[in-house]
Amino acid sequence: MLDSLRSKVSAVFNPLFSALASAGISPNAITTAGFLVSILSAYFFYVSQPVYGGIILLLSGFFDILDGGVAKVSGKVTKFGGVLDSTLDRYSDLIIIGAIVIAGLCNPIWGIIAIIGSVMVSYIRAKGELEGVKMAGVGVMERAERILILAVFAIASYTWLGIIILAVLTNFTVAQRLYHIWKELHRQAPVVQGFS
Repeated sequence: MLDSLRSKVSAVFNPLFSALASAGISPNAITTAGFLVSILSAYFFYVSQPVYGGIILLLSGFFDILDGGVAKVSGKVTKFGGVLDSTLDRYSDLIIIGAIVIAGLCNPIWGIIAIIGSVMVSYIRAKGELEGVKMAGVGVMERAERILILAVFAIASYTWLGIIILAVLTNFTVAQRLYHIWKELHRQAPVVQGFS
């Protein structure tokens, strides 16, 4: 849902994208920097400082806008860049939720369910796109929503509730995306003619 606003938000930061591109900063470097910021967020969750963890998590989410924007402005949109971004995003998700679980900021069962849901949301998208199904914007809990919900509830000192919401809605999103893939593949399936 929030990803649909990305183009509008990105337009505001076009001067910043251009400045970074002119400075020779590569999109992959920005992606890596964003990952390191997310590690810092995980550290604060690990030491039971969820407010700082949430604030820094929001900052790490901003890097998701930066890397894509700089890639487009500089003409450096590459397949490897997409793979790197997706890979580091998965590491980031797992490390942050794992830190929250280890720190005892949520029930470990809900934490595990949230981890599974977060991974499966991305997995089902990749599988759908592999089959030629457009997946952008499908589901209520894309990565931008996951970051925002967890960060807001952490800042409000309700990290445990944010994890429960993630656990429920990420797995609901998996079901939404699975249904979408089934519907699209069923629609695209060729009609088999009978023999007379």
